[in-house]
Amino acid sequence: MDRRNFLRSGLATAGLGAAALAGCTTGESAGTDEPTTAGADTNVVPRYVAFAGDHQAGITNHPPAAGLAAAFSVVDTDRESLADTLQDLSAEIRRLMDGEPFEQRDPVFPPVHTGTLGDAPPPTDLTVVLSVGASLFDERFGLADRRPRELVRMPFMANDRLDPALSHGDLLVNIGGDTPDVTIFALRQLMRRTRGSLVLQWMVEGFNRRDQPKPGEAGVRNLMGFKDGTANLDATEDDQMVEHVWVRGRDGEPEWAVGGSYEAVRIIRMLVERWDRVSLREQEQIIGRHKESGAPLGASLETDPVDFSADPDGDITPLDAHIRLANPRTPGADENLILRRGFSYSRGFDGAGQLDQGLCFVSYQRSLEKGFIAVQERLDGEPLEEYILPVGGGFFFALPGVTTPDGWLGQTLLAP
Repeated sequence: MDRRNFLRSGLATAGLGAAALAGCTTGESAGTDEPTTAGADTNVVPRYVAFAGDHQAGITNHPPAAGLAAAFSVVDTDRESLADTLQDLSAEIRRLMDGEPFEQRDPVFPPVHTGTLGDAPPPTDLTVVLSVGASLFDERFGLADRRPRELVRMPFMANDRLDPALSHGDLLVNIGGDTPDVTIFALRQLMRRTRGSLVLQWMVEGFNRRDQPKPGEAGVRNLMGFKDGTANLDATEDDQMVEHVWVRGRDGEPEWAVGGSYEAVRIIRMLVERWDRVSLREQEQIIGRHKESGAPLGASLETDPVDFSADPDGDITPLDAHIRLANPRTPGADENLILRRGFSYSRGFDGAGQLDQGLCFVSYQRSLEKGFIAVQERLDGEPLEEYILPVGGGFFFALPGVTTPDGWLGQTLLAP
């Protein structure tokens, strides 16, 4: 029995499996001459990212050097209280992203900010995306008839080991910035503002190794050592975002949801000790790319085109390679393209002394069924499942943006 079949038989270990996208993305590469990442290159200056816009800016901003996802349970008891909570969240997000200075209070009161970044948020590429979960549309707030039609509690998928303590939620915030202290600062400010309304349910924080890529290159590597994002959608191309990311008026969704986006979050543990014992050749066969360059197998450059039609029997790229299953480049597969905005995480080690590391996978798409779920179904049974284990996350809907000075996220959802 070869090593792979031995592992699958369960004789070596039990409870392994995977059901998510790790190592490569599912969109077509479309490079830009403008830098899309910051951090390692000192010529890229951190900036304020404007809060206002038709869509939430954190969805299309470049992948953050530091990322944090936090899900909350809402303890408000009526729609009016929920509206107050969303207004408070929006006001704090606007202040953080736009860099508005904090007001000074009488020192007999607690300060209005934690002080970890000084008296005003500096320019740090800080973004916050606010999304709602399916549970928000229960009987508490009378919103059942306004639920986006595909927004459901994320089901167990093949090989999942979802931990209820790491899954689902009424609200989700995705925070990105140039350093971890920025994302933690933002989380504390949001929680401070909503202490009586929201209870933290789960969170995961992490990082991306960012450099300045050439057009069409990824710019980050995941903890398996492969470039992550080579074939992602280009978030600067409005046509791609309209086609694959933003909900449109003719999609059959509630009117308030137009301009928003479905969000899939998967906390995927990588079994890195096992992966580190696999030969380089087999790693590359499993992923479908060369590890060092990021080039498709048989090619030289990360940006070299992928043409699976010229390799119908999988002589170059195995038929079950991750990139081939995730995006087979066949007619009709274009409708499954998604925008990825995830980050790596490291949370110490487990009771068996194994490292708890992996990927917080985040994707945005017009349709969960045509986007994440369709891709997921193609990946069912892939060889990569031996080395990754989905343990949490959920399905959410990223609210449309705010275009007026006094507007707030979720205002159209809660409108009479």
